[in-house]
Amino acid sequence: MANYLMGDIQGCDAPLGQLLGKIGFSPSRDVLYVLGDLVNRGPASAAVLRRLMKLGDAARCILGNHDLHLLAVAQGVRKARADDTLDDVLAAPDRKRLLAWLRQQRLALFEQNCLMIHAGVLPSWTTEKTLALAGEVEAALQGPECEHFLQKMYGSEPAQWSDALQGDARTRVIVNALTRMRFCSPQGVMEFSAKEGAATTPAGYLPWFEVPQRNTAQVMVAFGHWSTLGLIRRDKLLGLDTGCVWGGCLSAVQIDSKGDCGALFQATCPQAQKPGA
Repeated sequence: MANYLMGDIQGCDAPLGQLLGKIGFSPSRDVLYVLGDLVNRGPASAAVLRRLMKLGDAARCILGNHDLHLLAVAQGVRKARADDTLDDVLAAPDRKRLLAWLRQQRLALFEQNCLMIHAGVLPSWTTEKTLALAGEVEAALQGPECEHFLQKMYGSEPAQWSDALQGDARTRVIVNALTRMRFCSPQGVMEFSAKEGAATTPAGYLPWFEVPQRNTAQVMVAFGHWSTLGLIRRDKLLGLDTGCVWGGCLSAVQIDSKGDCGALFQATCPQAQKPGA
């Protein structure tokens, strides 16, 4: 049995198939963890969802901002953007099944001694708190108030976590940290305008994983979302968005039960677009 972490697929089904073939992935033996942004920008979002669904419990996926955006557009609470490539899902004969499966995916996982999220973790959050807060969003997404949640999740305020937050403001901060954050202040104030690499860090902010005394610093954390960083392999930190949809590659890393990362596998992607959110 082998376990693999994979970065943002973003609707690029051909590289996904190529990479699964390269690692010899077997759903009867192996487990694949995908770190969010399964869909959008690439040409084949529906095919990606079908391929992952077919893997059953062998594919365990984190929701990213593009995945939540698809659900909001499908629900009719958000208009599609001009650069979205979601029509193949929205017009699919199995649309209902694809979207129902997507709603059941997680916002955070802790397996193989690794905390898995799409974007980031606020410095004050422990692993246990991160999972609990992710669970609140998962319950909202999967429950009868899903439409309300999707309508209210947009926006960048409040920019800082407080245990006193309630209702829409509370879930919005959780969503923004787990699916959008790149930079935050040492006090945990999030900044969303800067989207390039660490060299463009705004004054007074840091990449979220470099904030001193981050409560998850001693835990292996794996994330995607930040394609302009490229591959990051550090002690207790793995960044796996290597810009597949932007003309880069799709990356996967083998991980053992202790949270130690091993071999890197990559598949090239012919898709070339301007990097975006």
